[in-house]
Amino acid sequence: MTVRVNGKVVTPSGVVRQGCVEVRGDRITAVAEYPSVRDGHWVVPGFVDIHTHGGGGHTFTTGDADSARAAAAFHLGHGTTSLLASLVSAPFELMRSATSAFAPLVRDGVLAGIHFEGPYLSAARCGAQNPQFLRDPSTDELTELIKLGDGAVRMVTVAPERAGALAAIELLTGHGVVAAVGHTDATYEQTRAAIAAGASVGTHVFNGMRPVHHREPGPVVALLSTPNVICELVADGVHLHDGTLTFATSTAGPERCALITDAMAAAGMPDGEYELGGQAVTVTDGVARLAGDGAIAGSTLTMDAALRHAVAAGIPVPDAVRMVSTTPALAIGLGDQVGALQPGLRADLVVLDNDLNVVRVMRGGTWVQ
Repeated sequence: MTVRVNGKVVTPSGVVRQGCVEVRGDRITAVAEYPSVRDGHWVVPGFVDIHTHGGGGHTFTTGDADSARAAAAFHLGHGTTSLLASLVSAPFELMRSATSAFAPLVRDGVLAGIHFEGPYLSAARCGAQNPQFLRDPSTDELTELIKLGDGAVRMVTVAPERAGALAAIELLTGHGVVAAVGHTDATYEQTRAAIAAGASVGTHVFNGMRPVHHREPGPVVALLSTPNVICELVADGVHLHDGTLTFATSTAGPERCALITDAMAAAGMPDGEYELGGQAVTVTDGVARLAGDGAIAGSTLTMDAALRHAVAAGIPVPDAVRMVSTTPALAIGLGDQVGALQPGLRADLVVLDNDLNVVRVMRGGTWVQ
């Protein structure tokens, strides 16, 4: 059976104002211009969130499979058809148990993989990461997790200045795992060394990083200026000023900027008290902060809201769509499977109204209920 979805179709090469996406089974079979089609809703690729800790009252950070399924389902309703389950800094026992619990979900396609945001991070730039769990990178731990996950571990964030960081990055990339730089007090030179060792993603760039100084540009400049690095950005108006968001996008280009949610369990939920990595979080007016020191503790963002915010900040719709779909898919090595409306890729798409609100979501050729 062939399904046709008509509207303003956003493709890698531009917008087809009167377009049609043809789907057969779970694949896109054609994208074409049909002059007789009404110029209706936006049709965009399914969103790819490479950094999220939970949502809808559910979390990835405890390693519970049922909670992970529910969090993934919540984000799917907001157009995220592929996502990594991001954990925060934790004891190795939890990292191991979470890998065992989530690996079947990766095999089933519920998750696109596991992202360990920590514990190999800087104490000086830990943000909402629990400082009691921070430690130097361990190649023994990483080797065990990679073997245990059997392809499920997709990305690990590391602070380059920690002892053993470069060896860890080389190990990760040697096993096909993306190494990201984040929560770091590294110098420009240390960051460049991490990139030379294989790091290819900047974790929520600007946040949890040594700030830019004209005599010590630090990690932000190193990441934004390196052609093979994709930079995560949180477009919620809290993590980044809109001027910073548009500056980063114009500097690195939409092909190197990936919008993420960095969402925690409170996404889609009322203000109140929550938890992240063993630390109390208070959400007020939709902003999540540690109850103790007020550090930003993830977000309550969804990818459709991130898209709308980026467009409102001045980023053109096709560029913003690339930043929520194509670029993040490429960042984690899934660009040949998802992230664009083109023949042969999995039929993941989102229909948006003219205000960029979600109307319908398709994943693998099936409309999501």
